[in-house]
Order: sequence, then C-alpha cells, then structure tokens
Amino acid sequence: MTDSNLSFNAVSTFAGQNFLLILLAVFLLGGGFFTGSIWTENKLLKSGATGSVQGATQAAAQPPSAPAQPTTGTVSTDDDPILGDKNAPVTIVEFSDYECPFCKRHFDETLPKLISDYIDTGKVKLVFRDLPLPFHEPMATKEAVAANCAREQGGDEKYFEFHDEIFTRTISNGNGLDDAKIQTIASDLGLDTASFTTCLSDKAMEDEVKKDLADGGKAGASGTPTFIIGKSTSDGEISGDLVVGAQPYSVFKAVIDPLLK
Repeated sequence: MTDSNLSFNAVSTFAGQNFLLILLAVFLLGGGFFTGSIWTENKLLKSGATGSVQGATQAAAQPPSAPAQPTTGTVSTDDDPILGDKNAPVTIVEFSDYECPFCKRHFDETLPKLISDYIDTGKVKLVFRDLPLPFHEPMATKEAVAANCAREQGGDEKYFEFHDEIFTRTISNGNGLDDAKIQTIASDLGLDTASFTTCLSDKAMEDEVKKDLADGGKAGASGTPTFIIGKSTSDGEISGDLVVGAQPYSVFKAVIDPLLK
C-alpha cells in the first residue's frame, strides 16, 4: 500500500510539474491525427474515389456539341442564270444575297480571279441563285427580283450586268440601295424602264426567289455566300463540296482543280 501511494504521489508530482509539456504533447498528437485524416481524404478525392460526382460536374460544365455542318451538298441548277460556257465540265452553284457584305467581298476579291482562270477559259460555269437573308429585307429580295427582271429583257448577259452593278453600288446590310437606285441601274443599262417597273411587281418573280430559298435550304445553304462545286451533269443536278463564306481564291482552286482531271 505504501509503495502504491508513493507511486501515485510521484506521478501526481510529475504531472503537476510538467502539465504544460503533457498538454502540448496531447495537442500535437491530436493535430497530427487530424492533419493526416485531411491528407488522406484529399488523396482519395484526387485518386477518383468520387469520380462519378466529378464526371457529372465536368459534363455539366461542357457546352453541348454543335450539330456538324454539312461539307457536301446536292442542288439543281434549275433555270437560273449562267455565267460562262453552258457545256463547261465543272459547275459552281452560288447562293447569294445582294445585301450581304460577305457576298460583296466575294464579288470584289475572288470572283474576278475565278472568271479569268476558270470561267472565261471554259472550264467552269457559274449558276447564280438567290438566298436573301431575312435581316436584309426587303431590299435583298427587291434586288434579286430586279436582276431577274433585267434577265427578262436581255437574257443571262443582261442579268449579270445588273448583278455586277448591284454589287458595285451597294453598301450592303439591307440599306445598300433603294428603289430609285434600282431604277437608275435599269436606265443606265439601257433597259425599257416601263417594262422593268411592271416586272418588279410580278409575283412570279418573287416566287422564283422563294424557290431558290427553299432549294438552298435543302442543299445545306444556311448562310451567304454558299457554293456547291461539282462536275456538270446533263440533268443539272450538281453534287459536290460545300464552300461557305467569302473564302479566298485558293480554297476554290483546291476544290476545282481535282474535278478537272
């Protein structure tokens, strides 16, 4: 009993004298355990233990994929105006909007080179079809109708003369021209202005533009300019690469040259 009391008294004395040291030791041991737990949990998270949650978050953060844009299309040349040799081995079908600034850029920068290298040499013919965009209305359709009315008087040659004048004079974006300026072009090109004015209100001309719109949509043309480039066929159905936008001459050359081999 005496030995036990001595041992207890010794422990009590030691504890009293070293209380702060014991408290510090307990604190350090507890802190180490807590830190180790946090470290372990962090490793588990990084190793994918909660992969299903992370995957769901990543999937939610990723935007939905846009529908793939078509790279080829098929369209009829219909009875639309042709620039170049009707028997050329390659056909470009262009869907365009007279008030589209990118169509004007194509007219200014790329078309002249295509004409000199391919159209005037009999290798390619260009078929022009209308695709007036809604935010360029009503002027885009008015200009398309006006060009068709010029064709009524002078065929494809007069059509493309009118076509050239529209793109040369317009400043684009829906307000490039007005009714008076369209009449001025007709007069400058020597058209019968009375017949021309009557033609402008002919519903059949507007219906022709609407048909082009519908055919363009079926072929994959959702913007302007859009071109379908393929080998010419006897029935006028052209299947080929879809070229979208005011692309440089090199893009057209890369599509056309293999078709000529």
